[in-house]
Amino acid sequence: MADARRMGKSELFSHFAERFEMKRTKARDFFDALAELAEEQLKRSGEFVLPGMVKLVVQKRKARMGRNPATGEAIKIPAKTVVKARITKQLKDAVLPRK
Repeated sequence: MADARRMGKSELFSHFAERFEMKRTKARDFFDALAELAEEQLKRSGEFVLPGMVKLVVQKRKARMGRNPATGEAIKIPAKTVVKARITKQLKDAVLPRK
């Protein structure tokens, strides 16, 4: 992965299939099962942790007032629930330059 473009799903499945000597469909099945597990855990407990990489957290946002950037008019932004990704300190330290 020397070039600067991002890795797509196809390349991701191929990488893991090669790395662990399995068929691409088996690698795809693994990632599908991981996505299903993350969804189940988020619905059940509100969080899902992929150790050493990321923690997904369900967060409720309150209703608030905002501004339409085109007109400057005040608008009401409704309350909503979102999923936030929090990158682990271990991964941040490995990727980001130290100050």
